Amino acid sequence: MPDVKFCLVFRRETLSVPVMRRVLGDTLRGLGMDEESVYDILLAATEACTNVLTHGGRRVRDYAVVTSLGAGGCQLEVADDGVGMGPREPREPGEPDPQQTPVAQLPESGRGLAVMRACVDNVTLDSHPGRGTVVTMRKRISWPEDAPLRMLRAAS
Repeated sequence: MPDVKFCLVFRRETLSVPVMRRVLGDTLRGLGMDEESVYDILLAATEACTNVLTHGGRRVRDYAVVTSLGAGGCQLEVADDGVGMGPREPREPGEPDPQQTPVAQLPESGRGLAVMRACVDNVTLDSHPGRGTVVTMRKRISWPEDAPLRMLRAAS
């Protein structure tokens, strides 16, 4: 069970991404997360939210960013109710696996999942045609002794 869990819901607008970065970043810093972890989480979250704007479809009016924080780390879910995706097309023989290709060697468009995987410890994608997409990202965090999140936990 997380010590802190919060949900931010944004309209599907380009300006929502910098607002998400500001609110999420300020909250993580305020709870005592180190700056390197905040940077990684914000970069991964930016990629996931940008994917909603790019791939979610016209039907998506808004999307949610749900953050759970606990002793071992941070879990972030970016969810929309857009068009979703079907199973991935099989690769041609000899075609490189984008999940195994270094980010720098990928085409500029299509790097989102690779960037997310480079920033956090685990990324899962749950998407179904007509039912939307949920990207779940987990990152292990070592909270400093004086982190407000630890103090909150000790008080309960």
